[in-house]
Amino acid sequence: MANSGNQKEKLLALLRMLQAESDREQGLTMPQIIERLEEGGLPAERKAVYRDLEALRNAGFDVQTLPTRPVQYALVRTDLSFDDVMMLIDVVQSSPFLTERKSNQLVKNLKDLVSRRERRSLDKRVHVQGRIRNQNESIFHNVDRIHEAMQLKRKVEFLYYSFDTNLKRVARHGGKRYAVTPVRIVFSENNYYLVAYVDGEGADDGEFRTYRVDRMRIAQLSDMPAARNAAIANYGADEFAYQSFGMFHGERVTATLHVEAPLMDAIVDRFGRDVEVVKSTSEFADVRVKVQKSPQFFGWIAGLSGQVTIRAPKRLAAEYRDWLQSLV
Repeated sequence: MANSGNQKEKLLALLRMLQAESDREQGLTMPQIIERLEEGGLPAERKAVYRDLEALRNAGFDVQTLPTRPVQYALVRTDLSFDDVMMLIDVVQSSPFLTERKSNQLVKNLKDLVSRRERRSLDKRVHVQGRIRNQNESIFHNVDRIHEAMQLKRKVEFLYYSFDTNLKRVARHGGKRYAVTPVRIVFSENNYYLVAYVDGEGADDGEFRTYRVDRMRIAQLSDMPAARNAAIANYGADEFAYQSFGMFHGERVTATLHVEAPLMDAIVDRFGRDVEVVKSTSEFADVRVKVQKSPQFFGWIAGLSGQVTIRAPKRLAAEYRDWLQSLV
């Protein structure tokens, strides 16, 4: 029994060693493997290590023999590549909605997925200086509660805050809790938003509204069942992401935009490549898109310096002119 226990311990030590010190580009030689096992109080000889390596392969681990001189043995991970982990770390480090503590924790966990050699390369990756970080870790609790409410088909309740002119949080809705039907959680412009269906609360037939998840407090399940209707069942979050600007809902409008050639990249970035081109020359294109009318949409148009204009409907163009005039 002692020998059996020692063998299991040796096999586990070999697996951990390969996970920490090998990758698809660099492994360990047989003398290095034996030396490390013996340093851990696990005597080993070459033939036994060969059997252990084969046992790991039979268990589904991708233990490869690298074409080096001398031969090296490496555990090649197939779940996440080095490039995958590198990209995820860049995303984590550049995400303002994460607190610094949460960001550091996630980066550490991601680094544990690669070898020590690769880890040193990751230490030199993206570091974004001066970024405003979210100081509210309750966002993760809120996301969990919202998902739970959607699974159980119940409403979610929460307090919702804004900042006043003294930079103090003030509860909206007269300090009363919101009770809404959660429809989707959307990540947009570096923030999580809850898209919710609101019935009652002054909404005549019910309507969709968005709430910043990091501005919620004490989110919890409601005893009230979630609303159910065709509008909720047919809600398209992907379509909404293209049509809305800054996560502001508004009247849906099919607009024809007159776009000068240098600005076509901006149109594709905003609406994708499936926009309908009504008319085009080498100098301009008229494209038909669906948008949600809002001051944020008008601001986007204004920011393109006259190289994108509203051609139709005439009512939308007139409202845009009135909006510009009101700014003047």
